[in-house]
Amino acid sequence: MEQKIIIDMKDIVKRYYIGKPNELEVLHGVSLKVYEGEFVAIVGPSGSGKSTLMNVIGALDLPTSGQYYLDGLDMFDAREDDLSAIRNRKIGFVFQTYNLIARTTALKNVELPMLYAGMGRRERSERAKELLRLVEMDDRMSHKPDELSGGQKQRVAIARAMANDPAIILADEPTGALDSGTGRLIMDIFHRLNKEQGKTIVLITHSPELAEETQRIMTLHDGLIISERKGGGRVAAG
Repeated sequence: MEQKIIIDMKDIVKRYYIGKPNELEVLHGVSLKVYEGEFVAIVGPSGSGKSTLMNVIGALDLPTSGQYYLDGLDMFDAREDDLSAIRNRKIGFVFQTYNLIARTTALKNVELPMLYAGMGRRERSERAKELLRLVEMDDRMSHKPDELSGGQKQRVAIARAMANDPAIILADEPTGALDSGTGRLIMDIFHRLNKEQGKTIVLITHSPELAEETQRIMTLHDGLIISERKGGGRVAAG
């Protein structure tokens, strides 16, 4: 059976300040495909365009030109309310800075995407508890972010990313602010989600070591993918 393509980009260009003297082209014609159930890495140094590419993949920003199909949907034809629904339901985001809401508990942070999706209170609460158990944070569900370590915050962020059972998890430098032991724990969670739940995961990283754990590595340099190769993969611990 042919593998389903879930991210399909062709000749993606992204420019800022269009028509102005300081016009800036960050992506110069990026083409890539990601298949359902893959764990891939996009690796590159600072300034290579990784964050811009992640924003385009995640429908946080629209490309200037090119073709982009996300799970079969033409992103150039999508209306703003379509894009909001895609961001809420199809994609789970995990950022280096966690992006948790400071004044609310871990449980409520995980519930938030389900609230936006219109899920009932009881169902939201049950699913949030189940997801916090999955990332081994069920004993911290009533804690607020400032009562959690960096690794604990990132585990809450991963649980929140999974809230609406997205097709894709986009992780932007998810271990960048963590020590190596805690980063290992976070990567093991991603491996588990990929292997046990079949999640498609796109890892954006500057770390060749982390990229090597994935199934396929795409190297971005100066706004272009300059190489693509197989990664070593890794069987998650536990």
